[in-house]
Amino acid sequence: MKKVTVYTDGACSGNPGPGGWCAILIYNGTEKVLSGGKKLTTNNEMELTAVVQALGALKEKCEVELYSDSLYVVNAVNKGWINNWRKNGWKNSKKEILPNLELWQAFDPLINTHKVTFIWVKGHAQNEYNERCDRIAVAERDKA
Repeated sequence: MKKVTVYTDGACSGNPGPGGWCAILIYNGTEKVLSGGKKLTTNNEMELTAVVQALGALKEKCEVELYSDSLYVVNAVNKGWINNWRKNGWKNSKKEILPNLELWQAFDPLINTHKVTFIWVKGHAQNEYNERCDRIAVAERDKA
């Protein structure tokens, strides 16, 4: 199974407001950068979009180390929240439909297709790839 390292980040001005996202995929020394933006969005939507776009870009089943500074995304998997949401009809603990439902429903099969390890990285802490993702996401936000 191919091993891929992925870094993701999202940026938003205001919440909601214009936003951008970025994912950097690294395989065998080669990098692929994916990014985009949206006029009206939230930070969580951009963080999640980056992950969905990154995992969706993989052409075959891979072993993925995914680094994100979003506790929202990392904890959803590492703390099992997504399993509860799925079991409860995609509702949160308040019995409300999950925000970003369509993204979570796209995210779910992707993390089950690939062997993904989610690793939280502190944002703005001199991690080279996280900083690069942030700069690209901010540039995408500014274009939106």
